[in-house]
Amino acid sequence: MEDAIAVAQKLNAAGIAVTLDALGENVHDETQAAKAAATYRALLEEIGRLQLNANVSLKLTQMGMNLPGGVAERIVADLGRQATAIGSFVRVDMEGSVYTQATIDLVRRIHAVPEQRNIGIVLQSYLRRTRTDMIGLLTEGIRIRLCKGAYQEPAEIAFAKKTEVDANYVDLMKELLTSGFYHGLATHDERIIEQVKSFAAASGVASDSFEFQMLYGIRRDLQEQLVKQGYRVRVYVPFGKEWYPYFMRRLAERPANVLFIAKNLFR
Repeated sequence: MEDAIAVAQKLNAAGIAVTLDALGENVHDETQAAKAAATYRALLEEIGRLQLNANVSLKLTQMGMNLPGGVAERIVADLGRQATAIGSFVRVDMEGSVYTQATIDLVRRIHAVPEQRNIGIVLQSYLRRTRTDMIGLLTEGIRIRLCKGAYQEPAEIAFAKKTEVDANYVDLMKELLTSGFYHGLATHDERIIEQVKSFAAASGVASDSFEFQMLYGIRRDLQEQLVKQGYRVRVYVPFGKEWYPYFMRRLAERPANVLFIAKNLFR
């Protein structure tokens, strides 16, 4: 955690916001869920103490979503209250499609309580259902991070072609930017980023009414360029011992990411 906080301070000094993610997922008992929750409580305390321009991202299976008794909902609601008290924010990451509806339902229930309203969600442009999900979430003013998706899914529920995923991303991006709420656009794709900038300018969308989001260490040049151009940028900083599932999901489940990472190592 100390390393992650130091990285957050360095990024903040460069004009870049941060979301901190203590890696982990699919806990098997309440003790593990409580340990994960304690890490996030400590993170929020440090964000408040140091006045960092930072929030946190978490996975519901890490908080006990697969356990009985509403363990995850209690934990996340508590973290939402803590985030509200310090002016920070909790982002609930989206996991595989088996969890999509349950994740949306949980976030909506928590967001409905005023003192837990600093909570948002992630939607994935490769899922065919995402437009419908987005419309429902926007009616409740829930902030969204839009990404392409990092899980292997069957063709009947997910677009198989990159061109389809990208086209849906751009369509959904336009709805987000004109929704009147503050959202995050998670992408390293320069072609999409240019489309975002062009659409925002043509639609009168202010550059500080949304943010670009990228992974720590990927396209630092592009992150710095966007900041200089007056756009808001947030960098996703994962840390912790549970790095292996995170790493393998991005490389093994979506082989295209191997080439993406390799190319960016040399930029």
